[in-house]
Amino acid sequence: MDILEVFTNLSTWSVILFILGFLLVIVEMFNPGFGVPGALGIVFLIVGVIVTAETVEQGIFMGVIILAILAVMLTIVLYSASKGRLSKKLILKDATDRQSGFSGTEDMKYLLGKSGKAVTPLRPAGCADLDGVRLDVVTRGEFIDKDVPVTVIEVEGNRIVVEPAKQPENQI
Repeated sequence: MDILEVFTNLSTWSVILFILGFLLVIVEMFNPGFGVPGALGIVFLIVGVIVTAETVEQGIFMGVIILAILAVMLTIVLYSASKGRLSKKLILKDATDRQSGFSGTEDMKYLLGKSGKAVTPLRPAGCADLDGVRLDVVTRGEFIDKDVPVTVIEVEGNRIVVEPAKQPENQI
């Protein structure tokens, strides 16, 4: 089979179908989303092969050529993505940090210095009642018995660290 045989059968409609098909696939590669442009592009390419090919051999040969062209286009898109030249719509510019008003967990910093009592034995993790709210807490490694007064000494995210509350010394 000669390559020229395939290209001599191209009509105006075939060329339009191939161009539209490749353009739509390129649009889908650079702006991924729902897949409508890519699916339409593939349909146009398949219809172009069906309209153009006179034999099954020509159809297979055209399919291989189209797949090779799509592979080259995908390589170019992936190279562009690795160099940061893809569409700016694909890159999230908003920051989800504390300065922008976002928080990944509930801010528990207000508990620092609060006192309560251990609801369960803390070995070193357990539950404590802090201002009427039962929360999961941990110690720095020491064991604290149930009903012992505790004070919050550190808060990191949702990790609340407590220690036994210091009892005021009796003055004589």
